[in-house]
This record gives sequence, structure tokens and C-alpha cells, in this order.
Amino acid sequence: MQTRTGRPLAPSCSTPTAADSGARTRLTRMGPGLEDCPSSALPRGETSVSVSGVILAAGTGTRFGGAESKVWALLGERSLLTHAIEAFVRSGEVDELVVVVRVGEEPRLAALPPVGLPPHVIAGGERRQDSARAGLAVATREYILVHDGARPLVSPDLIGRVLAAARRYGAAVPVLPVVDTLRYARAGLLRRDTVDREGLVQIQTPQGFRRDLLLNAYANAERQGLELPDDAAAVLALGHPVAAVPGDPRNLKITRPEDLTLAARFLGEPVPG
Repeated sequence: MQTRTGRPLAPSCSTPTAADSGARTRLTRMGPGLEDCPSSALPRGETSVSVSGVILAAGTGTRFGGAESKVWALLGERSLLTHAIEAFVRSGEVDELVVVVRVGEEPRLAALPPVGLPPHVIAGGERRQDSARAGLAVATREYILVHDGARPLVSPDLIGRVLAAARRYGAAVPVLPVVDTLRYARAGLLRRDTVDREGLVQIQTPQGFRRDLLLNAYANAERQGLELPDDAAAVLALGHPVAAVPGDPRNLKITRPEDLTLAARFLGEPVPG
């Protein structure tokens, strides 16, 4: 793989056509609600914007096991990271790629087959937020899409949906509803109280933002000494709303070996092991 070192529109929602039936996207603020808006009314490619894709692949992956980072695990004939990079290239939405890997793994990415958009490859930090800030410092485009390299099955369609909402609202993340019963447990025993699932969602990536907004959010988080689970947390801490768009159940994060088995089944690849 060849490597390199190294203002938004706000359209109003229009009425969906018959072809858009069932495509209505619930955009909700992580806090007060935003309006319903058909996904077809959100801007997707009809006006050019510059977009950087920042793929984070510097995690340790302790729950996955093994000596090397889980992003190098094979899904079919390609690594998890390669799948993620190829999805961003296929989407046609990004014109700059930044890949953040563990210290010392930069040459390994350079050895991968070319994908059509040579990425900037940099070393990450100890925490996710350190790696995200490092990638953001290199990214130069107006909008940023931050993605976990351990999510190999991200679809070009999901990338487009997140970008469309980020262009409209400044910040957007894909989410899935929580469907299982939630209950607290302590010392191996369940507590009686059940967590109300109403309004609870699971957060995915890619997460999309105006670059200036995300820069301000991370600077604010650094000043306050915040520990951040994701990029949206930094923006929310700044007091800016984050739109939620429908995620994709196939866009799972590979955390344990059994997740790789499920991903292989989604792809129709031979199950590893």
C-alpha cells in the first residue's frame, strides 16, 4: 500500500418520494430532540465537500488475545484494517485518509496492496483519544469521519449517511437501539432494578464532524482532563448537539475471537479457526 507521511450546507428536509418510502431517518440529539428528516433529503454528494477519513488502529486489543493488534487479524484473505480502509475508498466520500497505528507498525501498513487513495500513516498514543487527536492533527479537510479500524464491515452507505448528517448538524454518529433487557449486577448477582431501555442506544463508528468543531472539542477535553470513550463524548462535553442516524448491525466491532467468526459469516467467508 502506497502511503504518505505526514462551511457546511444546511438544506431543509424535503418530502420523500415513493422511492424513499421506509428510508425515514430518525435524527435525535444526544439530549433534546431534533426533527424527523428523510435520509434522502440530507445532502449526499450533490455538492462537493472535502472529507478526511481517520481510521484508528492503535489499540491493544487485550480482550482479543494474541501478541499483535487485532486489526491485523484476517477476515477472509484481508486484514480487518484493510477491509475498513477499502470501504472508505469505495464510498467515494473521502478525499484524504489518515490511518493511526501502533508505534512501530507504520511499515506494516505500507506493505499492504494499494487501495487507490494512499493514506497518511502515523503512530497513535496510549488512549483512544490520544490517537484520535493525533489523526485529527494530520487531517486537513473540512469534515472528519473517525472510524475504528476494528470495524471491518462498515458499508459505504453508512459512511454516506453519517457524513450527510454531519454536514447538516455539525456532528453525527450511527446508533443501534438497545433491544436486550438491561440489569445491574454486583459480585456475580443480579440486582432487582431493571434499566429502562427507552432512549438508550449503542454507539458505532464512523463518527462525523466539522473539523473545527472536533478540534475545539478535543482542546476543551484536554483542558478539563476528560477521559473520553469516543469522539462524540468530546463534542457533547462542549455543549454541542450530536445527531444520531441509524447504524448497521453488521458494522460490529471485533473485540473477541467469536466476533471474527460472526463477521466471517456476514461476509460469507470461511469461518476462521
